[in-house]
Parts: sequence; C-alpha cells; structure tokens
Amino acid sequence: MAISMSSASVPIFVTMLGNLSKCLGKARAHAEAKKFDPNVLVTTRLAPDMLPFKSQVQIACDSAKLCVARLSGVDAPRFEDTEATLSELEERIAKTLAYLESVPREKLDGTEDKQVSVPRRDQEPMRFTGEHYLKHFALPNFFFHVTTAYALLRHNGVDLGKADYLGGR
Repeated sequence: MAISMSSASVPIFVTMLGNLSKCLGKARAHAEAKKFDPNVLVTTRLAPDMLPFKSQVQIACDSAKLCVARLSGVDAPRFEDTEATLSELEERIAKTLAYLESVPREKLDGTEDKQVSVPRRDQEPMRFTGEHYLKHFALPNFFFHVTTAYALLRHNGVDLGKADYLGGR
C-alpha cells in the first residue's frame, strides 16, 4: 500500500506538537523548581541573530497548519503572534492541533501533484508539487523549528531528553 499524504503529514505534526507542548509543561515545572519566572524562557535565544523561543514555537505551529491548508484547501486559522507566556504558547499549540485534527483525510489524500505556492517577501513565490512541498520544504522546516525550541529549553537547563522529543515511544 502506498503512503498517503494525510498519513505523511497530520499525524507527524500532531505528535510532534503534542510532544512540544509537554516540553513546555516541563519547562514550567523546571522554572518553578528553580524559583524563576518561567516566562523568561519565552525570549531566550541560542545565538543573537536567531529568533527567540516564542518564534520557534509560533513558526512550528504555522508550518504545520499552513502545510495542511495549502495541500487540503481548508483555510487555516490566523494567529497574531502575540504570545508572551508559556501558557499562551501552549494555547497556540492547542489551537493548531484542533485545526489539524479538523481537516478531513480525503482533503489531503491525492494532493501529491497539486501545485503549491509559498509566498516570500520581495521575491517570487516558491512553487512545488504537493509531495515535493511536504517532503522537502514543509516537514524539514517544521522539524527545524521544533528542534530549535527543544534545544533552547535544553540549553536553559530543562530536564529533557530524546524521549521527550520523540514522545517516549
């Protein structure tokens, strides 16, 4: 049986965003145990020229929802990027998960050859077929931001391991 576009996208996004949400919960517990405001983690960076933690979570959510929207044709919710606390970031993940789980599989399946256009600032949009977009742009971009968010928490002392990232399977 061939792999489907729905099985190669939504379950992966759902699992990893769920794992990321649990990592945020561990970050909060870590901050409480160490007696510091957990929301200082929201603005932490790995390097001065990298986006902060909150942006990593926001972009991971956007990558997942926009991938599914572009492939399925089901409009994605718009988020304003105003999150300033771990709780607000957890809410954003929850809203993204709700959207992902609301998109019918049949809207994604069969989109391998669909033409997908990804806008860019001051440049022509990137153009892909659905399968190439999913495999070579959307998933790698999503994992980059989830991994960076994980690394930021780990770098700041949160007791996370590979099982937290992968979901303990």
